[in-house]
Amino acid sequence: MRSNHYRMNFFVDPNISLAQTLDTSFYLKEDFFEQSKEKIFAKGWHFIGDTDQVKEKGWATPVNLLEGFLNEPLILVKDKNETLHCLSNVCTHRGNIVVERPCQLNDFRCKYHGRRFHLNGKFLSMPEFKEVQNFPSPEDDLHRLPLFTWGKWLFASLTSQFHAKEFLQPMMDRIGWMPFSDFVFHPELSKEYVVNAHWALYCENYLEGFHIPFVHTGLNSVIDYGNYSIELFQYSSLQLGIAKEGELIFNLPPASPDHGKKIASYYFWVFPNLMFNFYPWGLSVNIVQPVSVTQTKVSFLSYVWDESKLRQGAGADLHKVELEDEDIVQNVQKGIRSRYYRHGRYSVTREPGTHHFHRLIAEFMK
Repeated sequence: MRSNHYRMNFFVDPNISLAQTLDTSFYLKEDFFEQSKEKIFAKGWHFIGDTDQVKEKGWATPVNLLEGFLNEPLILVKDKNETLHCLSNVCTHRGNIVVERPCQLNDFRCKYHGRRFHLNGKFLSMPEFKEVQNFPSPEDDLHRLPLFTWGKWLFASLTSQFHAKEFLQPMMDRIGWMPFSDFVFHPELSKEYVVNAHWALYCENYLEGFHIPFVHTGLNSVIDYGNYSIELFQYSSLQLGIAKEGELIFNLPPASPDHGKKIASYYFWVFPNLMFNFYPWGLSVNIVQPVSVTQTKVSFLSYVWDESKLRQGAGADLHKVELEDEDIVQNVQKGIRSRYYRHGRYSVTREPGTHHFHRLIAEFMK
């Protein structure tokens, strides 16, 4: 029986044939869940929307980054020079939220005491502060966060520890030939799911195709499981879905590194919680948002490129695949509570993605 005072050693052997999976304490202990906020998520890069949200000068959109978990209030704004910024949405006077809903502005004005800021976050003015010494200072500006644009998609980080390209460059290089300006967000095709399982269990399931023949009969009928492959990068990975004969595939240009292959889908994962699923019809962005040790919210955001290919091929029925995954992951959440299970082993051929994920968790959590 595990001790109430168990101390986890965050180590996963780099040799997958020798390695054991993470100890189940990582998924069960509230302390590790709380530590992951700063040790993992605060250091990563997060999907915060697209440029269509701030098309015009002066347009500002509030973003609550990982609501209920990191809960960081941010503003996405385009200034008068058409430069995009990601700013803290917290007034530097008394901590009030500055922008409550999407709007077009000439400058930011806090409705609590009237402090004003330029659209780039610089302090502008403040009533009744003439007598305050050493004011204003840089601390009176709205904090500016690192912002990265790829195509029309926007990413932000709470720290400057890593550059966005360390996480995103392999994906950018692989499918940079796609006409991203033609991808249109479709809210009616986008969904949110609540999964009664730890966020990492959900990611682990995504990171291996090992379960496809056993869990996803529909997907297995169009994917060539024998040629399913995975490629690992520093902070991301790619699973290549190869189509069976006669199934829908990408029309790859000669410039594509995969030209000549029958690609049905590109499944890109970016540490720790982003999934970019490219299909011939477009893109499904999956954002895995921790809620508690035993609950996760997953947002599916659909960007359509070619409507004529919807409901075909590997991306034909994402809702059905999601429900099948949820059923398995929720059962795993129940199973890991057992006193007789602490960790497992990896399939060398089918689970390098999960092994890679566990290695990253161990690296960040140390």
